Amino acid sequence: MPELTSSYVDSLAPNAAAIKNGQGLVRKKSFLQLHTSENGELLFGQCAGSGKTPYECSVDFITPESPVFRCTCPSRQFPCKHALGLLYAYVEGQAFTPAPVPEDVASKREKVEKREENKAKQAAEGTESKPKKVNKSALKKKIGAQLEGLDLLEKLVLSLIRGGLSTIDSKTVKTVQEHVKQLGNYYLSGAQTQLRHFALLLGKAEDREEGYTYAMEQLTRLHAFIRKGRVYLTARAEDPELALDHESTIDEWLGHAWQLSELREYGLVKENVELLQLAFYSYDDPARQEFVDLGYWLETAGGEIHRTVNYRPYKAAKLMREEDSFFELARIPLLYTYPGDMNVRVRYEEMTPRAISDADFDKVSAKASRSYAETLKKVKNQLKNPLSDKTPVVLLHAASVGVTEGGQYVITDETGTGLVLEDIPSLPQGTLELLPFLPATTLKDCCILVMFEHLLDQGRLIAQPLTLIQGGSITRLLY
Repeated sequence: MPELTSSYVDSLAPNAAAIKNGQGLVRKKSFLQLHTSENGELLFGQCAGSGKTPYECSVDFITPESPVFRCTCPSRQFPCKHALGLLYAYVEGQAFTPAPVPEDVASKREKVEKREENKAKQAAEGTESKPKKVNKSALKKKIGAQLEGLDLLEKLVLSLIRGGLSTIDSKTVKTVQEHVKQLGNYYLSGAQTQLRHFALLLGKAEDREEGYTYAMEQLTRLHAFIRKGRVYLTARAEDPELALDHESTIDEWLGHAWQLSELREYGLVKENVELLQLAFYSYDDPARQEFVDLGYWLETAGGEIHRTVNYRPYKAAKLMREEDSFFELARIPLLYTYPGDMNVRVRYEEMTPRAISDADFDKVSAKASRSYAETLKKVKNQLKNPLSDKTPVVLLHAASVGVTEGGQYVITDETGTGLVLEDIPSLPQGTLELLPFLPATTLKDCCILVMFEHLLDQGRLIAQPLTLIQGGSITRLLY
């Protein structure tokens, strides 16, 4: 069983309410029985519920990286508050008495063990589960429909560009919204999101000129997507294997949801990786019509900054797991990486936490970029690609953090090159206002995680600090 901490248990919860409710069960002393198996791999007990019969709940660590939660309650959340409460009771040091493994849990364990044995046998015999067969005929029809959808989208985009944004009225906006709905019929969910974002930009900015600037940039992105998407889909339709593009984000733009099996097939997987979360926040994305949980992680071996993304559609948000900040180091057996440039998206199924050591902080310092000139060049090269992520995140080493005569914060590298810090529009909150509260000692010889954004209406590239790492501490400015 992994070392259980409150931070680790929080990371297993589906949302903040489940954490509160699970901890509440412990405070109210709702657990009638608390047991552990002889080898410590299983925690189980009884928790009083609304009925006469208490709920039987358990957490099985027979596979430490992937605990199994079981409970007799009718909750649709997973894990439920009773299983979480069981873990919080253990973390708080409540007494768990040794007891035999319940029969129902033992029988379920046997089934799991047999399933794992069959998998191991298949792997040894070279008959591991065959990849899912692709219905090529259906896929070709889908590609044909997507090409038709791109033609429809192109007509709209070109008409908007030729007419000029100043001629757009309520009737035009209604036409755009109708096209958003139509794109769903052409399997272009990615284009749907981008076109909806364009419609939102038209009525978002108080400054009309600023709104036009970003709306025109969005039209440019859509036009670039149409051209690249058409070339890609045409070439894919002619490919006998109808293979996906595992090197760029074009499939994601077209609306493809990558499966772990596909990432594994294309070799987009790493073994035995350690990740340290440096920043996390959640936000509402009306263009996607989803809540988004976004985390930035440092891969301690290679120094890359990855991101984890969890989408929760509005209609199902209450039933889906909500990600949260993680304050320990995650040891991951298999890390799946999505196609992309900087800050590629990653995903994992199993994870074991451990405490952050001084050696880990040394790795953070060693992997931070010490040349702002090289970093800015890399960032600008990414921003040139119209389909790239427009808010890249980089870990920088700062020899010092100071304030100019004009009151602006500036970080300086070892060569004396400075980088002005500002709050960027894309983030849900500012962080500069928190810097005056930090001790002066933390603002020298430190590492800073920053997010870049190009302000189109001003023609400037700015950076906002997300996290500051100095010595043996991590100070998160964004939450």
